[in-house]
Amino acid sequence: MKKITVLILLAISLCGLSSCASKSLKVSPPAPPSAKCNCEASKNAASAPAPVIEAGKIALEPKAAEVKSVDLKAEELKIADYGLLKAAKWEDIDGINQDNLSLAWPAWMQSCSTLVNKPMWQKVCGVAAQLNSQTANRPNLDAVQSYFKQNFSVYKTTNVDGTEDGLITGYYEPILKGSRTKSAKYSNPLYQPPNDLITVELDSLFPELKYKRVRGRLVGNKLVPYYNRAEIESETSPVKGKEFIYIDDIIDVFFLQIQGSGLVLLENGEQVHVGYANQNGHTYNSIGRLLIERGELTLAQASMQGVKNWARNNPSKLRELLNSNPSYVFFRELPAGLPGPLGALGVPILGERSVAIDPKFVPLGAPVFLSTTEPNNTKPLKRLMMAQDTGGAIKGGVRADFFWGAGNDAGAKAGAMKQSGKIWVLLPKEFVFK
Repeated sequence: MKKITVLILLAISLCGLSSCASKSLKVSPPAPPSAKCNCEASKNAASAPAPVIEAGKIALEPKAAEVKSVDLKAEELKIADYGLLKAAKWEDIDGINQDNLSLAWPAWMQSCSTLVNKPMWQKVCGVAAQLNSQTANRPNLDAVQSYFKQNFSVYKTTNVDGTEDGLITGYYEPILKGSRTKSAKYSNPLYQPPNDLITVELDSLFPELKYKRVRGRLVGNKLVPYYNRAEIESETSPVKGKEFIYIDDIIDVFFLQIQGSGLVLLENGEQVHVGYANQNGHTYNSIGRLLIERGELTLAQASMQGVKNWARNNPSKLRELLNSNPSYVFFRELPAGLPGPLGALGVPILGERSVAIDPKFVPLGAPVFLSTTEPNNTKPLKRLMMAQDTGGAIKGGVRADFFWGAGNDAGAKAGAMKQSGKIWVLLPKEFVFK
């Protein structure tokens, strides 16, 4: 791993062009050794899909918006994409007959809206479109079950060590109160991505680092770390001018950054969806864990609500606590009228039918069947879901983050969910493993 880290640093140092400010740098294999700096702008930040931020034990173990290369396990680097999937049968799926599969159909059609452009998914999405038109967009349970049985093969996910059980957490879309103009009541800004933030993609130089990137800003011809939270939220903020909406409560802004997307209610009745646009590249530092270490909260108290209660009882200590986490998330306003936040697949995700997965081991967009239990409960939760999102801490073959929807009730379930579970993946019979 030391070798990989050194190579990354070398690639970054070789890519020092001041004209690349606010661009995405694509590092390419050298010959002779050099790194190509692609100064074409990356996909507009406003079109970048929102990554999911973990809410299982939300204050203690939130997803880092970015994963550093040093976090990669050597054995995972050697596994081919989808290499932990094992062939199975429909009858092997635990609880497949306990769920009304037709309730997952709208989420599947969301997946097909983009998967239809991929050759291995075109046939199954075409058949789905035909079924939709024949049933006025409402195929019944038997029709949906027959569709998946006839057109898909079943695979069971496993872990690197061959085990079949993994961690299932939850996340949700918070609802906040805000304004488009700053005032004494609405004083906490959400920022759009700054122009000088640079993202360096690493996968073209190191294929094993697929989905990995580093971020920073240029000083002369050197890429240095981007400003941290304390600097961004100071009176002389280096990102002033990028504000686009203001929130009434700073702790709600902080937890919005953990979730990655949210719904802002304006006083005029307007509802504004906001979603992740970029991140400053700093590692997430859990404020819940820090409060435990300081003796301010017990382990049992360090939930999302527990941290919020502490914040409101300790306003003079809050700013220092938040600044102990240098990670900072930038947002964008999403199109009006979306049925849910946008996931990594680029489509709206639907409450209780969408999950975040590790795209190295489960194809993004695929139908997956989840067999687990309700949050803090032994009541079975067996449900057909769509793998429409990803997250920095969602790593491994048997790992999922369950999207509960929007609002406080969804937040309570998401914050309490840290269950064991099994996952099956449905892939088109035409799917070819590379």
